[in-house]
Amino acid sequence: MRTDDFDYNLPEELIAQAPAEPRDSCRLLVLHRDANTIDHRHFSDVGEYLNPGDLLVANRTRVLPARLVGHKPTGGVAEALLLRRREDLDPMGGTWECLVHPGRRLRQGATIEFRAGGLLAPSTAEVVLVGEVLDFVEGSRGGRVVRFSPQGTYTLDEAIHAVGNVPLPPYITTYKGDPEKYQTVYAMREEHSAAAPTAGLHFTPELLERLRAQGVRWAEVELEVGIDTFRLVEEDDPRDHTIHTERYHVGQDVVDAVRATHEAGNRVVAVGTTSVRSLESAWDEATGGLVARENATTNLYLMPGSEFHVVDAMITNFHVPRSTLMMLVSAFATRDQIMAAYAEAIERRYRMLSFGDAMLIL
Repeated sequence: MRTDDFDYNLPEELIAQAPAEPRDSCRLLVLHRDANTIDHRHFSDVGEYLNPGDLLVANRTRVLPARLVGHKPTGGVAEALLLRRREDLDPMGGTWECLVHPGRRLRQGATIEFRAGGLLAPSTAEVVLVGEVLDFVEGSRGGRVVRFSPQGTYTLDEAIHAVGNVPLPPYITTYKGDPEKYQTVYAMREEHSAAAPTAGLHFTPELLERLRAQGVRWAEVELEVGIDTFRLVEEDDPRDHTIHTERYHVGQDVVDAVRATHEAGNRVVAVGTTSVRSLESAWDEATGGLVARENATTNLYLMPGSEFHVVDAMITNFHVPRSTLMMLVSAFATRDQIMAAYAEAIERRYRMLSFGDAMLIL
């Protein structure tokens, strides 16, 4: 197995720069693994592939305004992307793992000032937040540990919201619309993630109500999307790649719902790869069942050859070439099925990546 096995040619013009409107009007490619067939529908039709008693499990995490753009003391522009709070280093929550740019020139002890109004603020504008680079993130490439100090009367969360922006993926370059479109309609109020669980972006309140009316059940987990959303597998052998640790939560209500679903002979359908990783991380080999996990961490890396114990079907988006997410979906189906489905999607001009169209793997 080589990382090149999960590469494909992604035409730049197919990378969606804005979400579908309404959300559920996007296209839906349905891959039937057993029959090795493909249907082409719209996401609003997803209920036709779900049965009464099936359980949808979604990641309820909400995206933090985690992209902070400020200035070094020399006046140059510097950026920090918040990824994960390090409460082990700072119980007050002011220390974060970040992606910092320019990384090589922001060494230990360097500071960044973030002002009200961001880059448009004059040099005399109020400094709202100061970040001090402490160290490298162990086991990552380009990650830094940064301690943030709010200024004046601001609390830390107030300061982050005053200077931060929702961090759209770097391949979305032209979107100027409502940042709430990069949040799911069912996201919790608290903000914890550096990126959205994008498979859930296609649901509308009306679609959710229709699914409930037909007997489809709903449960929610939480996984804080972190650093691996923003980097590809660079090693030739993907088994040499290390996935960064992310925090997740699977409640007892989810455990009970999954158990009841399987006992009734119905399917657990994960909404997105983060829901897949949450559920499969909560599987306990010793007991042979799902167990509740609260404030747990996972670096579960699913690739061809991995077993799935909980998830029976998956809703997902189309993913970046050579990413761990390509490997995950290739483990759930087969690599050949996924590559064939992607080739057909590209031939039919599907919209790709975070704001793009959806895929249902049955």
